[in-house]
Amino acid sequence: MYRLILPAMLLVASSAALSSDKGYEAREAAANKVRLDDALAGLVPGKPQQCVETRFTEGTQRIGDTILYGSSRRMLYRVDTSGGCRLDDDDIIVTKVFGSQLCGGDLIQTVSRVGRFQTGSCTFREVIPYRRAPKP
Repeated sequence: MYRLILPAMLLVASSAALSSDKGYEAREAAANKVRLDDALAGLVPGKPQQCVETRFTEGTQRIGDTILYGSSRRMLYRVDTSGGCRLDDDDIIVTKVFGSQLCGGDLIQTVSRVGRFQTGSCTFREVIPYRRAPKP
């Protein structure tokens, strides 16, 4: 009797855990979309480019799998990643730059602030510049 009950209980518990995890991921994705839309409000996307000069990347803002590099109050660069990075505020972004540009395909690693151990890695995708929309 126990041979049938225990596996059934484990199956029910694991399926409940999986369904609740999908709900969390959906809520997190929706929250990230709202945060990204707010950060890009009033900005117009430009033509995607392969690279951006590192001198134009002053501050960073992390939203989901996206990094926003601030250039000025009127300009920022959106870089989506391939996923796999932990872009939490508690982690440090480490990029290996060859030359003076961040380019699509460059490797990003994240490192824990406390233990200094690697927490994830991913790559840059294309860079999309966003400019403040001109006033009519």
